[in-house]
Amino acid sequence: MKVFLEKVKGGAKKGPGKKQPAESQLVRQVNALYGMVSNLYGSDRLVLRAGKLNALQLMRSDRLEEKVLALQKLVFEDPTLDVLPTPEEIPEILMELEDEIADIIARRTVEDDIERKVSEKLQLRHEDYVREIRMQVVKENAGTENAQTLKKLAMLEKLEQRKLSRSAMEMLRPASFEEIIGQDGAIRALLAKLTSPYPQHILLYGPPGVGKTTAARLALEAARARKGTPFGGEAPFVEVNGTTLRWDPREATNPLLGSVHDPIYQGARRDLADGGIPEPKPGLVTDAHGGVLFIDEIGEMDPILQSKLLKVLEDKRVYFDSAYYDPHDPNVPRYVKKLFEEGAPADFVLIGATTRDPSEINPAIRSRCAEVYFDPLTPADIKAIILQARGKLGAEIDEAVAEIISQYTIEGRKAVNILSDAFGLACHKSRNPAGVRITAGDVYEVIQWSRLTPYAVGKASEKAEVGKVFGLGVYGFLGSVLEIEAIAFPAREKGKGTIRFNDTAGSMARDSVFNAASVIRKTTGEDLYNYDVHVNVVGGGKIDGPSAGVAIFLALYSAVQDRPIPQDLAVTGELSIQGKVRAVGGIPEKIYGARQAGIKRVLVPEDNANDIPVSLRGITVTPVSSVEEILHLVFNSPSVIN
Repeated sequence: MKVFLEKVKGGAKKGPGKKQPAESQLVRQVNALYGMVSNLYGSDRLVLRAGKLNALQLMRSDRLEEKVLALQKLVFEDPTLDVLPTPEEIPEILMELEDEIADIIARRTVEDDIERKVSEKLQLRHEDYVREIRMQVVKENAGTENAQTLKKLAMLEKLEQRKLSRSAMEMLRPASFEEIIGQDGAIRALLAKLTSPYPQHILLYGPPGVGKTTAARLALEAARARKGTPFGGEAPFVEVNGTTLRWDPREATNPLLGSVHDPIYQGARRDLADGGIPEPKPGLVTDAHGGVLFIDEIGEMDPILQSKLLKVLEDKRVYFDSAYYDPHDPNVPRYVKKLFEEGAPADFVLIGATTRDPSEINPAIRSRCAEVYFDPLTPADIKAIILQARGKLGAEIDEAVAEIISQYTIEGRKAVNILSDAFGLACHKSRNPAGVRITAGDVYEVIQWSRLTPYAVGKASEKAEVGKVFGLGVYGFLGSVLEIEAIAFPAREKGKGTIRFNDTAGSMARDSVFNAASVIRKTTGEDLYNYDVHVNVVGGGKIDGPSAGVAIFLALYSAVQDRPIPQDLAVTGELSIQGKVRAVGGIPEKIYGARQAGIKRVLVPEDNANDIPVSLRGITVTPVSSVEEILHLVFNSPSVIN
């Protein structure tokens, strides 16, 4: 090979004739370039390269033009070059070849330097990798357990072996609709809305401890068993309390709707975090897919979270987003890709329960839900709950126990708590759970411990009184009886009397006093300013709204006319200055509150006749439209008194 290259370099010196100095310079320049190319590729590789590029014969030629053409093919790696350069073109071509060879040498130098650095890095990485493998082997041989972790595991297993019997609340919880006392109408309404082929979202209103949560759970069980409903046998019932749900502005955590664990946040899977891949975490709405999502105290949820829940109810899906998600990354798992691109399914029926007034619930949520109202429990309902719980406890009770408990609470859950506490006390006293008898003394002792006061004191009586009447109010879903009293004295100077009213009752009630004064003058001809009149709401309770107008009128009328009012009667309604009785709200709750106070008769506005609960027991409700009707019913007298 060396002989061949020497022949190439000296080939131009042979042949007839003498070379010119300029041509001799070109020959030397060409030979120098051949030497550089030989050093660049190596002798053996150069011959192979020349053979592939059809330049081998040209390299062996004695003609300078052919050697230059061969050099062009070698340097530019172009086998299609076949035009011999002219002597005039050779100097320019040699300059181009020099530049190209210089570029090749420069690239080769840089590449060699990079290769050297890559080799060094690979060697370092290899050493780190070997070290990591060695540590992993050591850990595998040693195992993840040690003496301390094994001790904790043994303690946990020992704790698992300890079992207590069911708690009293768990055992006494209603197991069927028949055991939910006093809510027949609400249960029928709930079943009608949930067991339909097209179930609706539902809001349950009512005071605490009346069975809303239990009724919702049992309603889903009934829907599962009924043909024609969309609920399968495995339809889930996912329960959560709205007070625990808060909206996270960073959206890093959202147990209700779901969230995305980005690679930079704690909680992301290590394999995904190392690859910079975010992972969506579906929430409770996805867990409830195909079933019921029950949110207790839904009125306590964050307003922003309520708005986001509305979007899920519309779309029936939850969509996720993250700045770290790259749809073109081949390392993204298919389930992550599906969640980001299609969202998570969230087709469920929402059942929300609340003790708030409907006006306090998000109007957009209310518009999407059917509404079911659970009634406050009456003393008779509480007694029935106590007797039912007694049977489950397997205990005997004194006859007075149910009556006593019914005086201190209207919540079924609270009544069962009192009974179970008394049962525990009776067991402690007898030291033998078998054949325990709960006495009235046990119940009173529990009541004293809990600092309980009677919920509703029996205010009604058979004796009529002048200037005193019972009005009706409502707070939340609980009705109450308001004692309103009035007294009137002749003014020292006619026409200059005063009308006093306690300010704590509110400005609306004060307006009702002046309305009543006008109606009394219209009805009887009496001018209240001929009297010094004092109207008082016993207890200083604030009256919301004008519903005490009729009661205030009766109290003033009785005081001025000195006519007694029956004390087993309660009235509600707004009074217009024309003497008409206008509709008011909360009629069912007010009637239940009156019954708890021992009231026998209730007068309500004619416009509220449809609001009167069906199948009332122990109380008579009469709709009225004017004060003339009221005077006739209350005093059993002509409508106009002169």
